[in-house]
Amino acid sequence: MIRLAFLALAAMSTSAVAQTPASPPPKLLTWPDLTKRPKPVPDATVDYGTDPMQKIDVWLPKGKTKGPFPVVVMVHGGCWTTSIADRSLMNWIADDLRNTGVAVWNIDYRGVDRTGGGYPGTFADAAKATDQLKVSAKTFNLDTRHVLAIGHSAGGHLALWLAARAKLPTTNPLYTAHPLRIHHVISLGGLPDLEATATNADNGCGTEVVAKLVSTPTPQHPDVYADTSVARLLPLGVKQDLVNGREDRIIPFVMATDYIAKARAAGDTATLHTIPATGHVELIAPETPAWAEAKRLILSYFGKSQ
Repeated sequence: MIRLAFLALAAMSTSAVAQTPASPPPKLLTWPDLTKRPKPVPDATVDYGTDPMQKIDVWLPKGKTKGPFPVVVMVHGGCWTTSIADRSLMNWIADDLRNTGVAVWNIDYRGVDRTGGGYPGTFADAAKATDQLKVSAKTFNLDTRHVLAIGHSAGGHLALWLAARAKLPTTNPLYTAHPLRIHHVISLGGLPDLEATATNADNGCGTEVVAKLVSTPTPQHPDVYADTSVARLLPLGVKQDLVNGREDRIIPFVMATDYIAKARAAGDTATLHTIPATGHVELIAPETPAWAEAKRLILSYFGKSQ
């Protein structure tokens, strides 16, 4: 479900770059370049709630009967807004991982535009969908001992947040007693620092959506970023890799560099992988150098080679 709102963002990814005779602007992918392709399908779908968005697509290695399989928790973007995108936006890279022997747990969640979305619903959905992996692991022969999370755009924020939520106090509405442990996170053009996103008018999601995501301060929840912005939960204690396109017109490059600096200052191992001649769509298109780098990081984590 790729809506017109997301296609409108695509215009930003192809906006003109100042040209010089020696250095013409790179031709960047648009959303239709990706979404008009034949779409691969998952092996199974799991419900974790009654809302149509409370589902997980399961992608299992083809021709592989021996397990348990290494598994990646995958989180789609779309500005935390259901009408912009859903989990199917990740189908092409999920299929690519499946073909390399890595299973994918591709989660969905209610966006800020759905009843129950926003705070705490969007976060609670991402958490519940991820923890469902522990429940369903035996059914699909998945190895939950070394889980890696990867997210694109707004999903990059949620993937990092899934690794950070173990730090939440027991009194927090988003606290989970025994969350699935995330050992490594890869953010593809993500928005980890919600406070910075809320004040950066250049970000392609806009600033108003962040206000919808974190809710209005209340006496019970006066600091809306304390449990929602990953930068406020540092250090995470897990390795973090940020893969960002240097010509991304949707997510400002400074969102990555500033977060990396904060993560390192807090003592985390965080690395920025800058991909030249790359925008936002390339990050989840299987044939691109950006995805090749992300896949290299994933396979390396699981002790595999491309």
